[in-house]
Amino acid sequence: MTTNILRIDASARKTGSISRELNDRIIARYQKAGAANVATRDLTDALPHLNENWLGANFTPASDRTDAQRETLALSDTLIEEINAADVLVIGLPIYNFGVPAALKAWVDLVARAGVTFQYSEKGPKGLLTGKRAIVTVASGGTEMGSDIDFASGYLRHVLGFIGITDVIFVAADQMAIDADTTLAAAHEAVETLDLAA
Repeated sequence: MTTNILRIDASARKTGSISRELNDRIIARYQKAGAANVATRDLTDALPHLNENWLGANFTPASDRTDAQRETLALSDTLIEEINAADVLVIGLPIYNFGVPAALKAWVDLVARAGVTFQYSEKGPKGLLTGKRAIVTVASGGTEMGSDIDFASGYLRHVLGFIGITDVIFVAADQMAIDADTTLAAAHEAVETLDLAA
């Protein structure tokens, strides 16, 4: 059975990035375990931020959109199609100034669309991208994951759940500035013991 993987990199560093290196290791484990199709989305390749034209297009009913509005939403549609095609998302999450990188926030803004990836009901919001798993590799210099100053991991878990992805696993290489060797060794061990069949 082939596993379709969407790899998402958000680190501004192309080389020497801990989150990218952990993503490499997770992908390698899947490939070693069996057939895996990997699609890659590098968020440092300049995703646009939302603007008035995008919002206007998004809130216009699909049947009423102009060609220009459809073109405005084309990248968002592509990003959502990438998630739809995936069984597993492998997401690199470097923590910048206690939060997610701007590039990752831009991706969230483009994929969180009412009526497409989530919908509202009398019982509240319901995510529509169900049946998927996300493995998030966290890298930080001094921010401990799950601490009071970590505004990144909880946010990403919430956002993923909001669009329907509730099976979320974190592999943390946090506090690299404090004890890099021990932290990285623990993260590598966490990758090697991941239950890929879960």
